[in-house]
Amino acid sequence: MLIGIPIRISPELIKVLMEMGHGDELVLADGNFPAASHAQRLIRCDGHSIPELLDDILTLFPADTSSDRAFAVMQVDPGDPVDTPIWERFCEIAAARTGSEKPFEQMERHEFYARVKNAYAVVATGESALYANLIIRKGVIPS
Repeated sequence: MLIGIPIRISPELIKVLMEMGHGDELVLADGNFPAASHAQRLIRCDGHSIPELLDDILTLFPADTSSDRAFAVMQVDPGDPVDTPIWERFCEIAAARTGSEKPFEQMERHEFYARVKNAYAVVATGESALYANLIIRKGVIPS
């Protein structure tokens, strides 16, 4: 254990966060997402929700708030009546941790999958909310 590192951030996850550079993307995948078949690097965080991981990650990880693509979610499929209140929670956490209140990009399912295949890493979570997948683009730490 280390001082100041949230307990949900595993050694494997901290290593990946440190390896990533400006513009690299991290995916927080819900429990239904085909993470293993889409990931270049897969990190398992079973049993954790995406909001709690997002909050912990953003204490360490500089999101690219200069970009309109700092955060992206998968759109609800047309005709699907699912509600996505978890997106509001994501926005609250991002605003609190980054100071940015830019709206999250919403991507069609297959465009989202294609972007995930190019992401630096995918974090597979135990999140049960539907359409809770989130992409975070890394920014820079100001000098």
